[in-house]
Amino acid sequence: MSGLARIAKGPKPERVPAVVGTVGALIGLADIAAGVIPRFRWSKVHHWAEVLPGTVTQLAAAGSIIMGILLLMLAHGLKRAKTRAWIAAVFVLPIGAAAQLIYRHSYVGAVLSLLLFAYLLRHKSAFSALPDPRSRWKALANFIIMGGISFALGWVIVGSHPDQMIGDPPVREQIEHVLWGLFGFEGSVRYTGGVDYVVGYSLGALGLLTVGTTAYLAFRPENPAAVLTEEDEDRLRELLAKHGERDSLGHFALRRDKSVVFSPSGKAAVSYRVVSGVMLASGDPIGDVEAWPGAIEQFMELARKHSWTPAVAGCSETGGEVWTRETGLDALEMGDEAIVDVADFSLSGRAMRNVRQMVKRIERNGYTTKVRRVSELDPEELAVVQKAANAWRDTEEERGFSMALGRIGDPKDLDAIIATAHKDPEEGEDLPFGDLRAMQHYVPWGKDGMSLELMRRDRSADPGMNELLIVAFLQAAPDMGITRMSLNFAFFRSALERGGKLGAGPVVRVQRAVLLFLSRWFQIESLYKFNEKFRPRWEPRFIVFPNNRDLPRIGFAMMQAEGFLTLPRLGLRRSRAQKPCEHDDDNVTAHSEVTRAA
Repeated sequence: MSGLARIAKGPKPERVPAVVGTVGALIGLADIAAGVIPRFRWSKVHHWAEVLPGTVTQLAAAGSIIMGILLLMLAHGLKRAKTRAWIAAVFVLPIGAAAQLIYRHSYVGAVLSLLLFAYLLRHKSAFSALPDPRSRWKALANFIIMGGISFALGWVIVGSHPDQMIGDPPVREQIEHVLWGLFGFEGSVRYTGGVDYVVGYSLGALGLLTVGTTAYLAFRPENPAAVLTEEDEDRLRELLAKHGERDSLGHFALRRDKSVVFSPSGKAAVSYRVVSGVMLASGDPIGDVEAWPGAIEQFMELARKHSWTPAVAGCSETGGEVWTRETGLDALEMGDEAIVDVADFSLSGRAMRNVRQMVKRIERNGYTTKVRRVSELDPEELAVVQKAANAWRDTEEERGFSMALGRIGDPKDLDAIIATAHKDPEEGEDLPFGDLRAMQHYVPWGKDGMSLELMRRDRSADPGMNELLIVAFLQAAPDMGITRMSLNFAFFRSALERGGKLGAGPVVRVQRAVLLFLSRWFQIESLYKFNEKFRPRWEPRFIVFPNNRDLPRIGFAMMQAEGFLTLPRLGLRRSRAQKPCEHDDDNVTAHSEVTRAA
């Protein structure tokens, strides 16, 4: 199947919230401009507006800016059909219209605001998405804390120009001046030399900052904390015990930073996490295939209620067919999973020459391996493995979502397997973890399979640790009743393979060139080459999504979930790409940092 093949065509999304959100953002920009640009002095409104007190016109200017900022922040919530965003917009739009009319005397801006206000009232039923109750408390806490900080800084600003201050206003009068200034009014304290404007704009900026950050927390996209309860985990384990052999990614549904929805019958489930407004599932549904539609229906209903964008990362071809059939979503092949059949694996032959030579060289250098169930490790040795895995991590934060478990040695995961490489320290060499030089962690895939979850090694160890441990695992697998092993995921493998063949067309060559360019940061090509060393069979994996225009947003959410991009909790939406692992022949992968990057 082509890497760009589609399985189904998705439905058109609801238009009203999208249109309202866009128009609201434009009116917000107009409100900000109305508060900044000087007033028209030749309009009819000017004659009666000038008879109003000066504080009213100043309030109108500040109000226009504040209402504009609020509308800009509400725009995304309106696009997502959030009820709370609708309520706030209905409150903000008339105030913004009045502010534009009083200060800038703009008929057009006021009329547009009122038209959108009427449109919102008419289409109230289109804005039914549930809000995030956690944001209200964060917004309230931010308003109190930021308000206190703004007041303190404002008091410092008011008193920082004693030489330009007219008279000697008492403390009470200075406090009143700060409070009026934060709300956009002009206080009673006076300065010389134009300092009035400096103090006034500084206080207004602090007030806008407080309002802006509070509004961001109140109306940002819902991103609830995902928690897998003990009861949910036990139910998932029961489903995996009966149907876990269907999907090599099934065990990763037990990550405790995921949530889960079950089918009405309880015979199937979908695990997910909400990231930046995207309800992101991973792998196939868990449980009986006949019950998958019920779990998918519950998933889609929850996404609809909260106006989340539904998406699935890394589902199989069977899973993709069920998802698209039941939901009308689209599917796109995103890569291939490398699966090694234990019975077919051998180090013999020309194709395995490089791996064979590397493993033998490392063994001659004094390295030994151990492959054991977690239950076979004593607590002291398990603690050493856990500490070493954390110490050898290349990034500050643990990476992984769809193909990582995020823990080692949990009492409920005693059937997992740990492969370790050992070498006695040289004379005078002081190693923090004794003779432990590398480790790998495998999680169950049904009763007779295992999925590689984690690779870590000491940077001072010889190259080839990953190959050594994979070979050791495959050689020990028959005695442990294991017949198959899921190795890694290769992103857009088919495009890389086809683009490198003789006679490849220009489109395929361009695709391959783009992937090679991205490999500088995400090691796409090196993952494919590393997996190919073990002569696996390739199983396609798909991403399921509503619409083409949702793909960038879903891809961004996937990178956040996998830990490749991190957004600060407050402030501007600034992303920070994680530093990729140093590349050598044996360290192509390290946990989901690079092993399962999708």
